[in-house]
Amino acid sequence: GGSVKDRVGANIIEQAEKRGEIKPGGTIVEATSGNTGVGLAIAAALKGYKTIFVMPDKMSNEKILLLRAYGAKVVITPTEAGPGDPRSYYEVAKKFAREVPNAILANQYHNPDNPQTHIESTGPEIWEQTDGKVTDVIIGIGTGGTITGVGRYLKAKNPNITIVGVDIEGSILTEIWQNNGIIPPGAYPKTYKVEGIGEDFLPSTMDIRVVDAIERAGDRESFLWARQLVRQEGIFAGGSSGSAIAGALKYCRKLSGDRLTVVILPDSGSRYLSKFYDDKWMREFGFLTMEFGEMSLGDLMIAKQNKTLYTATLGDSIRKVELVMRQHAISQLPVVDKDGALVGLIEEVDMLKHMLEEHNHSNDEPIDSLVQKAGAVYSPSTSLDDAMHSLTEGLALIIVDGNRPAGILTKIDVLDFVAGKI
Repeated sequence: GGSVKDRVGANIIEQAEKRGEIKPGGTIVEATSGNTGVGLAIAAALKGYKTIFVMPDKMSNEKILLLRAYGAKVVITPTEAGPGDPRSYYEVAKKFAREVPNAILANQYHNPDNPQTHIESTGPEIWEQTDGKVTDVIIGIGTGGTITGVGRYLKAKNPNITIVGVDIEGSILTEIWQNNGIIPPGAYPKTYKVEGIGEDFLPSTMDIRVVDAIERAGDRESFLWARQLVRQEGIFAGGSSGSAIAGALKYCRKLSGDRLTVVILPDSGSRYLSKFYDDKWMREFGFLTMEFGEMSLGDLMIAKQNKTLYTATLGDSIRKVELVMRQHAISQLPVVDKDGALVGLIEEVDMLKHMLEEHNHSNDEPIDSLVQKAGAVYSPSTSLDDAMHSLTEGLALIIVDGNRPAGILTKIDVLDFVAGKI
């Protein structure tokens, strides 16, 4: 089925059978954004059950057609109808489950089999495939099943593992998490285009106690990152995967380099070809109007082909630094102290001028007297517009995380990025 929800759909049906909740020839009903529906539809087709799925009208046509291809009945409801509204996809699904003979509601938002699936499968996979070295896991939150199951399993293995949720702007899950599971006064959901994450209530399948931090992503950055992911990495993923990448970048910029971070990309991009992979759709909703100047330097660093950062350290010899510059065809290096903090910049031209001066030189002569103050030091969140004056002055941009250099951007790096987008 192409999503993390395949394992949930199959397990929900298997557990319902074990408990005798569904009889042969019965009907499975679910309120779904599409992916759980596909997982249920596949298992139901194999086991001979009928399916009815209720979806908000913002979901992609590909998902609707895919569910119907499995023989499901698909009912569409208005996206703006919230919990408790009889028109909402939750309430319409409950109505079908009550009125259709021999029907059950899969109930992914309140079914403990949802997180249990990930306790038994996804969590152990992450632990085993990282040899138990995982330090951080970043997961989009919707029903909360994935983050709860993975979080419970991994924290039982190592309570120091950090579980990070990614919420979408417009959802109120962040506010609920910040308010210890209660919807705070003034927290109102807004509509958003990303499918599969975010909610306007707290599902009981989400255990907020396992979540250590939440990062938020917006529609536009989610879609742009998903599009960039397939073009740069060949990973064809959905919009909520773009949200996960956006949230992961915000979170990982705060980390030291010795962390092993896992990011879950929950579904395939094949279900969104008529939506955010379509330039016309993106322009219609204003998602392709971003000016290059609005890009952050951190995002430009991510897009840079060669991300390796070479530095010199106070006390290094001129010969050693010259060798690094020659080997890697670079003309300037950030200089750090013994603790890795940025102290300045050394340039090829300054070393040349020094070597041409009439005095005795030695192979181990240190660079310290040649280090210049770095005139263009910026944080990853700085926009290209705000740093452009430094580039026009011929300066390389040194990107720092705290006081440590994290990258360097030159005019040619920015030109390569812009040319590749035209």
